Amino acid sequence: MRYRRLGQSGLELAPLMLGGNVFGWVIDERTSFGILDVFIDAGFNAVDTSDSYARWMPGSPGGESETIIGNWLKKSGKRNKVLVATKVGEDMGEGRSLKRDYILRECEASLRRLQTDHIDLYQTHFDDEVTPPEETMQAYAELGKGRMTVMLVALSPAQMRVFFRPMPTRAS
Repeated sequence: MRYRRLGQSGLELAPLMLGGNVFGWVIDERTSFGILDVFIDAGFNAVDTSDSYARWMPGSPGGESETIIGNWLKKSGKRNKVLVATKVGEDMGEGRSLKRDYILRECEASLRRLQTDHIDLYQTHFDDEVTPPEETMQAYAELGKGRMTVMLVALSPAQMRVFFRPMPTRAS
């Protein structure tokens, strides 16, 4: 299997990532474990999920996919072979948000469900036009101190213009 480097992160990914969206609502845990085993044993190494997967199902609190993946990681002992990617920002009961406190709280909940001490790739699931981008970036900076390997932040074009505005230059 030929792996590809993810930017300058040091992470090496296979050319295909397994999406765990269906774990816990379309596919039960036993079947999910089988799929994960076959995928990783075939040489692939990255699994994608989200804190919110299955939240749309009646009576579901969300997190079912992360929970199944976490149970599999613990049972299989394959955490060192898997890059875990998950997301934050979708409605988990209080609306979509990329506020600092929300990101920090949801990250800890994801870590518990995934039964791991770190997330390899943490991504914002949706744009947040209300939260200042600086607040979102501050949360990711705090998480980057040992809990995450790589963070991907989704900013709208308008937010990118504000956050990445050119700095004034000094005339010499």
